[in-house]
Amino acid sequence: MLSPKRTKYRKVQKGNMKGRAQRGNKVSDGEYGLQSMEAAWVTANQIESARIVLARYTKKVGKTWIKIFPDKPITKKPAETRMGSGKGNPEYFVAVVKPDRVIFEIAGVDEATAKEALTKAMHKLPVKCKIIKREVKVEETIEGGIQNEV
Repeated sequence: MLSPKRTKYRKVQKGNMKGRAQRGNKVSDGEYGLQSMEAAWVTANQIESARIVLARYTKKVGKTWIKIFPDKPITKKPAETRMGSGKGNPEYFVAVVKPDRVIFEIAGVDEATAKEALTKAMHKLPVKCKIIKREVKVEETIEGGIQNEV
């Protein structure tokens, strides 16, 4: 499972998930991506579960990118403990996912396989998602009118 090798602080505050993702909201590495439509904390277990589904469905053909990383420790107090006496110990790590954030990317497989694999991975995540395709920029040069894909 994913977790940071070391953290600056052992415990962090809750924070907020206001707004939309400013970065990481477009498919950059692969051909197809899984984009979140709502905000949530995605645990390391959920990310790993979705990754396994992608690997199994594509039969490890092509390449998969995980575009989020669980770097926020979540604390829990033990069961049947009285109130007070400080914050609990870190139990697991989560990734903060805002709307429009690309969670997974996939390349090297045909469109039908990619969409079905991403749909199966979507069911393992606690957020509503949509499948998006990479936008191809087409540049036109002044001299020859040649189009280059960027």
